[in-house]
Amino acid sequence: MTNFDVIVIGGGPGGYVCAIRCSQLGLKTVCIDASPALGGTCLNVGCIPSKALLHASHQLHESKNNFSKMGIISEPPVVDWKGMQKYKDMIIKQNTQGIEFLFKKNKVNYINGHAHFTNKNEIQVNDKTYTSNNIVIATGSEATSLPGLDIDEELIVSSTGALSLNKIPEKMAVIGGGVIGLELGSVYSRLGTEVTVLEYQNSITPEMDKDVSKNLQRILKQQGIKFKTNCAVSTVEKLKGKVRVNFINNKTESNEKIETEIVLVATGRKAYSNGLCFEEIGGLVDERGGIKTDVKNLTNVPSIYAIGDVTNGPMLAHKAEEEGIAVAETIAGQKSHINFNHIPNVIYTNPEVASVGMTEGMLKNINKSYKVGKFNFAGNARAKLVFSSAGFVKLLTDSETDRILGCHIIGPNAGDIIHEVCVAMEFGASAQDLAMTCHAHPTFSEAIKEAALSCGDGAIHS
Repeated sequence: MTNFDVIVIGGGPGGYVCAIRCSQLGLKTVCIDASPALGGTCLNVGCIPSKALLHASHQLHESKNNFSKMGIISEPPVVDWKGMQKYKDMIIKQNTQGIEFLFKKNKVNYINGHAHFTNKNEIQVNDKTYTSNNIVIATGSEATSLPGLDIDEELIVSSTGALSLNKIPEKMAVIGGGVIGLELGSVYSRLGTEVTVLEYQNSITPEMDKDVSKNLQRILKQQGIKFKTNCAVSTVEKLKGKVRVNFINNKTESNEKIETEIVLVATGRKAYSNGLCFEEIGGLVDERGGIKTDVKNLTNVPSIYAIGDVTNGPMLAHKAEEEGIAVAETIAGQKSHINFNHIPNVIYTNPEVASVGMTEGMLKNINKSYKVGKFNFAGNARAKLVFSSAGFVKLLTDSETDRILGCHIIGPNAGDIIHEVCVAMEFGASAQDLAMTCHAHPTFSEAIKEAALSCGDGAIHS
């Protein structure tokens, strides 16, 4: 039996960051992970490989559509799918090896195997027992499906299977118009696949600001992606080398169908706590497997914490990382800080979509008086020179105090420039604070300043 100051179960973004921070704070720490490689879903079959394919497919799009406009003439590009997969796998390997290096550098112990509780202070892995007064659950999430729909990762695939298809399909149906469906749908659309997105709600990305959702759908439609909203998928049938998706059009109440080569099921994810035996020691778990925690990420069992996708809230790698650091600092007796209201959300389509804070719909629901400052990238010099002038920055501020309540961006590098607003909100800044801050020219970030000016006397370049 080996004792540690902290046991972290799970080596994804939340788990490995928590383990490293614990060790940095002088705590004897072990991280236990059942996967073949560290990094969790995000690094191995999620955000990192999907961004690799998004980047590669974007370069293809640029070479086909914009190189000649810049005076660059070359032979028509050809996709080497095996080569693209090799590039993706290389990126994954570099990152997993990077975590292994960081574990060694920070003296974090690592055990590969399935962990389960035997009591509130005891974990069993590979028939060995480990004890600690502080245990952190960071077991992540898994893809969900629809009732009666069996994912075989060949014809009917989850995001995991979609990242490693044997070939680029001619047709693909995507069930779900959320982040995962749109990102992977964009990849294959750029590679030449006819992509149709089926969404149950009346709009894609239903939780995002309506202006953003509407414009994103319009832009992606112009890029060739087909959309069918208000659709309820009833059955999916495997045919000879094809798949038929049967669905009900909720507007017309008619039965419709499409035949396709591949079906991507992107209906969300759910917490993964299978085999953990947390309930057996009195832990509270909801009907979807999520572990209940308080604002300090403490479960109902004393000294046991839970972070990341296995808990409630948005399933974001960076949220899990922040929770991991906060929990490590709490265990070490330090004051921790995390503001769940200022966590950004990004969709890595082209153009990118990024948001932080409240949407206009949220503000209306609580009868909050607000102002809207908006600036289109059509007025941004940097966006025009890279052929990315579609989209806008939308800033929402308190009509009385001018304090920033939310920001929603659709446009080039949205996922990067949103952080200026995140920092501003964290310090309680106003739109005027952003407007009075000098921004380098020409940059995409100037659109933030212009949107802030629009909250006052008006933008300069619109």
